[in-house]
Amino acid sequence: MQFEGRRRSSRMLDMTPLIDAVFLLLVFFMLTSHFVKEERIAVDLPQTNGGDPLLEERQITVVLARDGGLWVANEQVALEQLSARLQSLIGERRDITVQLRGDQAAALGAAVAVLEAAHKAGAVSVDIVTEGR
Repeated sequence: MQFEGRRRSSRMLDMTPLIDAVFLLLVFFMLTSHFVKEERIAVDLPQTNGGDPLLEERQITVVLARDGGLWVANEQVALEQLSARLQSLIGERRDITVQLRGDQAAALGAAVAVLEAAHKAGAVSVDIVTEGR
């Protein structure tokens, strides 16, 4: 009686399913990620050593330029109209935070006026945006 000998199994793993899975994950993350839109207004943010990153939801961004110009939602607004514009954007919602992206060379008085306008408009808080070192 003659028995079949042991078959030699291939010691190499088939990498094709692994490559397919990695490729599908790459495509999934590329399609579901969102891209950050940079501000059109050139602002030189002040530097800090600490702070927490900001969440993008429930926020209104106010940009204070070096020359004192103000932009809300990429529209230039006069300082006298800032509170009314913020109030129209906030509406009845009470979970809105105002982000102040101010140039480090901007006047302190203009920044304080933005803080006051945000308070009058009913914002929950005001975050001052800086760049980490």
